[in-house]
Parts: sequence; structure tokens; C-alpha cells
Amino acid sequence: MAKTSLANSLFHVVLRQQDKLIAMGRVVGDGAMFFYIQDVIVDPGYQRQGLGHIIMENIEAYLQKSVKKGSTIGLLAAKGKEAFYRRYGYQDRSGEVLGLGMCKFI
Repeated sequence: MAKTSLANSLFHVVLRQQDKLIAMGRVVGDGAMFFYIQDVIVDPGYQRQGLGHIIMENIEAYLQKSVKKGSTIGLLAAKGKEAFYRRYGYQDRSGEVLGLGMCKFI
């Protein structure tokens, strides 16, 4: 399932140290109206070195070329990581206007 999921991503970025995967991030969605930033992950042994920033800079460059006026870019931030995404212009959803984000795990 993971192999198929990754292959169907709109865009992905991986950082490796030799053959070891140390960080990744990807964008999923329909490629027109909806884009979701997914799986921005840095190996705990490599955190606090700016690798998450490198991943997001690449994702933002892709999105800048790909999204059109009226598109939506979404993401689900891990608890405590919201400030990381705010640096790139993402806003917390208070629920007042659009409702709270929700998800379902199967």
C-alpha cells in the first residue's frame, strides 16, 4: 500500500545520506483544486539541522508553479508542529468560518 501511495503522489522530495532515507515530504491531491502536504518527516537523529526547511522549500516551489487562483492547499500538522508550518504562511483553522479539520482512519 505504501509503494502505491508514494507512486501516486503529485510531488515528492527525499533527502538521503548515502543510502539512508533521512527526510521526506510529498504533495497529494487532484493536481487542480486541492493539494495536501503530506508526510513531512525528518529522522529524529537528523532533526534541528534545517532538513524540514529544505523539504518545505522544495514543496513550496512546486506549489508555486502548480496551484492556480482558487486552489486550496491543506495539511494536518502533528501536535506541537503548527508553528513550523506557520512560517510558510499556513494558518490554524479555528473552526469559526470553515469548521474544524477532521479525518478518518481505516
